[in-house]
Amino acid sequence: MDDTASRALLSEDDIAALSDPGVGPCPQPWPDDPRLDPELLANGDRRNVADRFRYWSVAAIVADLDTRRAGLHVAIQNWEHDFNIGSVVRTANAFNVAGVHIVGRRRWNRRGAMVTDRYLHVTHHEDEAALATWCADHQLALIGVDNLPGCVPLETSALPEACCLVFGSEGPGLTRAMVDVCERLVAITQHGSTRSLNAGAAAAIAMYHWALQHPQPF
Repeated sequence: MDDTASRALLSEDDIAALSDPGVGPCPQPWPDDPRLDPELLANGDRRNVADRFRYWSVAAIVADLDTRRAGLHVAIQNWEHDFNIGSVVRTANAFNVAGVHIVGRRRWNRRGAMVTDRYLHVTHHEDEAALATWCADHQLALIGVDNLPGCVPLETSALPEACCLVFGSEGPGLTRAMVDVCERLVAITQHGSTRSLNAGAAAAIAMYHWALQHPQPF
């Protein structure tokens, strides 16, 4: 069996373990800490988590992250079961965003997320109008990221702390309906021949740009 075929049989946790071998069983006696998971202590923690979260339960990690979530939300249009969504979600976890929003199809390709979606708050919206209503109710500026007519350069844009950056599917980008509900459009200035950046790469750049303007506690 070749490497590609064998990886197809692995669970998301198994793949995460390959990328980060983690730690083995915790030596006894175990610390008296309610955040720790007895099964992980006994068998080892092979998850793709920061060292300070080793042996913690998922619930304990989420509770800790919730105390210092960023004001940023991220939305992704899911019309084509885009494999880039997983990459966007993984980056959203790295920046500890307040929420990830999937617009369109409820099911999305989770493989690229490397199970990081477990530590995020993921909300599904049927369509663009539903996302716009949710953002308005939560006082979030909805900002589209795409190189469309009327966009302004991301690198010279001041982004609100409370905002939702929305990204389109790979290829078609943002739908017309999504553009219509966005407060404004920003685009990453490019200097090469390609028309657009990979959606996962564009999302990472945009989140980093927001984080530079609104530093978060560690």
